[in-house]
Amino acid sequence: MKKDLVIIALLVLIMLFKLVDIVADVQLEIPAWHIAQESVLVLLTVIATLYLSRDLMRRSRQVKALAHRLAQADKQIDNLSTQMRAARQEYSQAVASQFDTWGFTKSEQQVAFLILKGLSFKEIAEVRQTKEKTVRQQASTIYGKAEVDGRHTFCAWFMEDFIQDHNQELANNEAA
Repeated sequence: MKKDLVIIALLVLIMLFKLVDIVADVQLEIPAWHIAQESVLVLLTVIATLYLSRDLMRRSRQVKALAHRLAQADKQIDNLSTQMRAARQEYSQAVASQFDTWGFTKSEQQVAFLILKGLSFKEIAEVRQTKEKTVRQQASTIYGKAEVDGRHTFCAWFMEDFIQDHNQELANNEAA
C-alpha cells in the first residue's frame, strides 16, 4: 500500500508541475499544439491518479474486511478449542469412571489410558519404566476385568457409543 501511495503522490506532483509548465507556456505564447499535448498529459495523469486512488481505497476496505473476518475466525477457533478441551476433559472423566467401575488399580488405569492412546506395549513399558512383560500381564488383567478379548475390542468399547450415534444420524438423514 505504501508503494501505491508513493506512486499516487508522484503522479500528483507530475500533474502539478505540468500545470505550472502549461501556465508558463501560455504566458510565453508557446504554440497551441504544444499546450494541447501537455494538457492531454495532465488529463491522463489525473485519470491515472483517480484510478489508482480508487483502487487503493477499494483494496484498503478489502484488507480491513479480511482482517475483521480473520479476527472473527480466531475467536471461533478459540471457542472451539475451549469446547474441545472441555469435551476432552469430560471424556477422560467418563473413561476414568468406567475404569473405576471395572475395578482397575491405579497402575492398570495408567496402562489402560496408554493403550487407548495407541501406544505399543514396548512404548508403555518405556514410559512407565517397567518391563514389557509386566505391561502385557497388566493388559491381560485389564482385558479380563473389562470382559473384552484384546486391545482392539477394548479401544472399540469406548468408541461404540460415538459410532452408534453417528450411524443413527446417517440412518435418520437417509430416511429423510
